[in-house]
Amino acid sequence: MSTPIVTPEQPAAAPTPPPTPDDQPAGREGFDTFERPSMLARATAWRPTRRHAKGAARILLAYLAALVIFGAFVSLRHVNPLSMYHTIWSSTIANRYGFGQVLVKTAPFILAALAVTVPARAGLINIGGEGQLVIGATAAGGVGLALGTHVTGLPALLLMAIAAMAAGAVWAGLAAILKLVGNVSEAISTLLLNYIGADVLAYLVYGPWKDKSGNGQPASKPIPKSDYLPTIGVLKAHAGIIIAIVAVIAVAWAMNRTKWGFALRVVGGNPEAARRAGLAVAGLTLSAMLVGGALAGLGGMVQFTGLEGQLRPGLAATYGYLGFLASWLARHKPFQVALAALLIGIIAVAGNSLELSSHLPGGAVDVLMALVLLAVLSKKQSAVAA
Repeated sequence: MSTPIVTPEQPAAAPTPPPTPDDQPAGREGFDTFERPSMLARATAWRPTRRHAKGAARILLAYLAALVIFGAFVSLRHVNPLSMYHTIWSSTIANRYGFGQVLVKTAPFILAALAVTVPARAGLINIGGEGQLVIGATAAGGVGLALGTHVTGLPALLLMAIAAMAAGAVWAGLAAILKLVGNVSEAISTLLLNYIGADVLAYLVYGPWKDKSGNGQPASKPIPKSDYLPTIGVLKAHAGIIIAIVAVIAVAWAMNRTKWGFALRVVGGNPEAARRAGLAVAGLTLSAMLVGGALAGLGGMVQFTGLEGQLRPGLAATYGYLGFLASWLARHKPFQVALAALLIGIIAVAGNSLELSSHLPGGAVDVLMALVLLAVLSKKQSAVAA
């Protein structure tokens, strides 16, 4: 058997390289056969680098700068900054009751932030967490009023949670439909729906749902104590924080371990390329908004059954906007979102302590919140410039 002669005009064939994700067919079949690396494989493959160290140093310096500037601000009001920060620490983290109150605040913050995180994966801007949260609380309150004392305890809580998630999903779905049908910006429509949601709640508590036997204030009849979320041990925090943590884990899993989450990332990166690849861009857009709205609605249910117990105007004021801030600070990463929401919860609870101990106005913590936002913004800008 003769051996083929290799000449310069006929070079030897190079070995075929292994296929890569880019070699997959452009259609749906290629998308289905692409296997993403597992979370364990990616975690074990990660190694800290100088770039990571610089990024962590920038974050630390940014937050320290915010604390220094806020300290200078309160010193102008003749308040000792070191004493003030000691008060914040001792009244929130180091205090059992205070930390419980932080968790109470943090639970709806996390769920409102996740309502921004999921649509953001698909390139959508959901500013409507406030309205979705209010509508979710309204739906939960309506179910609670309808059930009365006939169904109480865990079954009532489950029914209220389902109603709240469905109402929040529908409220966010309205914005998604407006975008898909009329090309209306979801940022504008969700923002405007916040005001409509507040008006819906106000109409109900001033009108048909107003407690006739109350003290004359616009509020619904309170739900039975058995319909409140149970408390956690000595912290006196309700189980809403457990619901929020489970939601964080579920969202992280869905975003990183499912084809749906990967498809959302493709749509968010380049919708036209995703459409040409055979992905149902409209369906993915709608699903992202529905899931986000459902999470915000669940946050409304947590606020209603964990703390309020009755519907009233402003029962979740600013929660949706602070959730938007938490998601933005964490770059829409679920676990980082939880930490950002915890930070905002600490600042929110600390405001009451500062008002009592340091005689600072309650709005002083808003200055600290703004400084934290500006610090992170400057950190991102310096990272881009670098």
